[in-house]
Amino acid sequence: MHAICSAENEMESKMEMKSEATKHAHGTAIANMPWERRPAGCSSLLWRYSGNPIINRHPVKGVDRVYNSAVVPFNGKFAGVFRCDTDSMLFELRTGFSDDGVNWSLAGERIDFDQSGRAADAGAWLRGYDPRVVEIDGRFYVSWCNVYEGAPTIGLAWTDDFKSFHQMENAFLPYNRNGVLLPRKIDGKYAMLSRPSDNTHTPFGDIYLSLSPDMIHWGCHRLVMKAGQPKWCCVKIGAGPTPIETEKGWLLIYHGVIGTCNGFVYSFGTALLDRERPWKVLKRPAPFLLTPETDYECSGFTPNVAFPCAALVDALTGRMAIYYGAADSYTALAFGYLQEILDFTIED
Repeated sequence: MHAICSAENEMESKMEMKSEATKHAHGTAIANMPWERRPAGCSSLLWRYSGNPIINRHPVKGVDRVYNSAVVPFNGKFAGVFRCDTDSMLFELRTGFSDDGVNWSLAGERIDFDQSGRAADAGAWLRGYDPRVVEIDGRFYVSWCNVYEGAPTIGLAWTDDFKSFHQMENAFLPYNRNGVLLPRKIDGKYAMLSRPSDNTHTPFGDIYLSLSPDMIHWGCHRLVMKAGQPKWCCVKIGAGPTPIETEKGWLLIYHGVIGTCNGFVYSFGTALLDRERPWKVLKRPAPFLLTPETDYECSGFTPNVAFPCAALVDALTGRMAIYYGAADSYTALAFGYLQEILDFTIED
């Protein structure tokens, strides 16, 4: 057993050396990156954290479930915006902080957005869900599914400190979901992926990209990719974590849905987008990366859901940690190596 473990440790070390040798277009070192080595005998590109779920049911008073949430490195630690569904079935956004990216302290109240940057008649903040967070030019931007006049669209806000959040105008008309900003401008314009939808469970959905000179006026809409094939995402698809820029292109982790005799199943996979024309898909492997298999993914408020919303990458080692919602009930972690996942995406 010791010999096997030593061989696997050596293989992991070589993987990290290979990742270190690969120069990523963008990325920072994360010294306290949440991490767990690939289990003995595991050949999967992603492996689940042995301590999953990292956020369980009823984590704070009045909150029933926390899932589909976003995490970023912040001041040498970690901060995040979390989807918190209350005991009254309200969808709230709350902040959370962690020293290690695994153990989280969640706020006792929802985010109180500063509305001064919006028109007086823009509509009161009602509720929101499925946030993403990205740093662009030193400022953190939050995008989420914002409920505006009873319909879903893409809400936007910015923060410098995860204490004060300044809400901006909604990006798009209803109905829209899964708004995900790229971490840098494209030809001088902000870029955001989204999925036009409807006001129900959305029995359709393709990914589009839109551009904006000021993050207020959005246009130049481009189709990125459609649902349908591969089979595991034949019903609908949506962008997941902030796309990761590499020399080969933008690595997009996205969720896809298939309808089965027992209902929808949410899995996630990858695609590679062109660096300067991110509406152009270079590669899209047929196999998924992760599909519901464990109890906490298959049993919960909405069974059979694995929904990714955030990914951390340590630029020195190539280690990757993906935060995903499980069964609309829990927050879970999976680990992998960026280089392996990029190779899989390009070579499949």
